[in-house]
Amino acid sequence: MLSRTECSALRGLAIIGIFLHNYCHWLGFAVKENEYTFTVSKSSQLIQALAHPDLNLPIHLLSFFGHYGVPVFLFLSAYGLVMKYENRGGVKPSAKQTSFLPFIKHHYVKLFKMMIVGFVIFTMVDAITPGPHKYQVMDILGQLFMFNNIMPDPDHIIWPGPYWFFGLMMQLYIVYRLILWRRADIFAILLIVACWALQAFCDPEGDTLNRIRYNFMGGVLPFCAGLLYARRGKTMSHAFWVTETIVSIAIVFFFSFNFQMWLWAPLFVCSASVGLAKLMPRRINEWIAWMGGISAALFVLHPITRKIFIPISRHGDVYTGLLLYIVASVALAWFYHNFSKLRSDKKS
Repeated sequence: MLSRTECSALRGLAIIGIFLHNYCHWLGFAVKENEYTFTVSKSSQLIQALAHPDLNLPIHLLSFFGHYGVPVFLFLSAYGLVMKYENRGGVKPSAKQTSFLPFIKHHYVKLFKMMIVGFVIFTMVDAITPGPHKYQVMDILGQLFMFNNIMPDPDHIIWPGPYWFFGLMMQLYIVYRLILWRRADIFAILLIVACWALQAFCDPEGDTLNRIRYNFMGGVLPFCAGLLYARRGKTMSHAFWVTETIVSIAIVFFFSFNFQMWLWAPLFVCSASVGLAKLMPRRINEWIAWMGGISAALFVLHPITRKIFIPISRHGDVYTGLLLYIVASVALAWFYHNFSKLRSDKKS
């Protein structure tokens, strides 16, 4: 269904969207995204930007749509869990690997090792650059133990902002092991429906919806889609993927203008991304797969380079700052990825 290269390409597409979005939406003039809440005026601003395009149109599009890389990561995470722990990848996991506490410990340690280096470096850079964040003790503990998503006002206590993803993944690992692991597909479907209902009756701009979408309820749809695809997906024709990708991209765009439809947009982001990974020419796929290979390092390090280079763009040299940010972020991620790989090779 998904080859290793295609999985890496999906990670590459996801991280490209996320790290560019996390720069562009910090620029004051950029059209802001609907991610945790839904505001109609933001969608209207996107229409205005499309109707009157200028040199900043790529900034607007990345700011508005780039955050959809997160659902793609959730989709892939569930896909990988099924392949690893439900004996679909050809290797049967041991009872020790699948017992609840060892399972949670393993994934917490994996996330912690990924997070801690970037978090420590970011706090030091943040402290010596203009506009440092004012940390509280519980904010730091919440990040280290990945429970800050459930704390009040997550918009302002999770810093750097992208690190909310670690708490979200920790919650989804728990949900997977307690509710979805080796259970019938109906459990995943019922969980999707329950989490959709929690959001559907909220105020689109309210704090309740914001809190829900910072936690696992907001990520269940793409996560369970990845789980079901790993279990039930089939080989499809080239013509199917062409049609499916075009339709999915169109749906994502049009679903961006209605609250109820917007709740389902992440599902079609995932289907469009899978289609792109299967349709892109081999050389482009390999390049994007290379980006997927350094995606973990790029995710944890890009807030550091953003804090350094964003003033350049804010002072008028928009694309100069963006280009420096891209080059520095990718180079640092490549170096850190290779350094980590070298250490692992020496240990083995």
